[in-house]
Amino acid sequence: MSRLHALMRNADDGDIHAAFENAARGHAIAPMEEHTQLSPAQMEERSLICNGPGPRVDVNAFRELRTRLLAVGDGRSFVTLVVPVSRGSGGSYVCRNLAAAFAFDETKSAVLIDCNPYHPSQHQTMHIEPYRGGLVDYLGDSAAESSDVVYETGIPRLRLIPAGNVNGSGGEYFSSPRMQLLLDTLRNRYPARYLFLDGPAVRGAPDARILADLVDLVVLVAGHGRDSAASIAQAAANFDPNKFAGVVLNQAP
Repeated sequence: MSRLHALMRNADDGDIHAAFENAARGHAIAPMEEHTQLSPAQMEERSLICNGPGPRVDVNAFRELRTRLLAVGDGRSFVTLVVPVSRGSGGSYVCRNLAAAFAFDETKSAVLIDCNPYHPSQHQTMHIEPYRGGLVDYLGDSAAESSDVVYETGIPRLRLIPAGNVNGSGGEYFSSPRMQLLLDTLRNRYPARYLFLDGPAVRGAPDARILADLVDLVVLVAGHGRDSAASIAQAAANFDPNKFAGVVLNQAP
């Protein structure tokens, strides 16, 4: 497992306290059908944090990120883009586990969407066979329903939309009206639903900037010892300051 250090945009204690108060007043969402539930060993195999007994360093790190995002989000359900500065910085790991941390809260649900057309990985890591296709298939088929490409993950209240049959033209798909329709449909299906887009690296392709136009918040992931301060600052400059939530340093143990 990786160790995380969050350098999120500052939220004062009042904001964080209010976020906890709002969560405490919430109620568990309507039960979502779950045919199987992952064991702790299966979660570890999938590089997922496990909200159970034992060491909780990574769990607490992601819970802290969740709290800070909720404070920045000011009580609204939101769509978050998680992108690495460069490939190999751990963006998919952070996105997957941030979505899981939100799903651990019984008052919330989360959808993890693999938006990396160049190196899709979430379905492989999660051991999910996308037999109904995925995001690209939905975006390219006007007759497809969003429910066609949503898969159970084995974690209650967490769903996955895999990348699907990618052909390398992700940016054009992401700027289509169907992409916005999908995000709106998913967000409004349940109260307190949060969407997490696993995007490609900022360096090397415009897709991260295209996706940023569709979301409420952007989280940048930097590899500790991999991405320099200058490259992090350069990557952050690609995003609207009003959407930019901050930087997560992903550090190998």
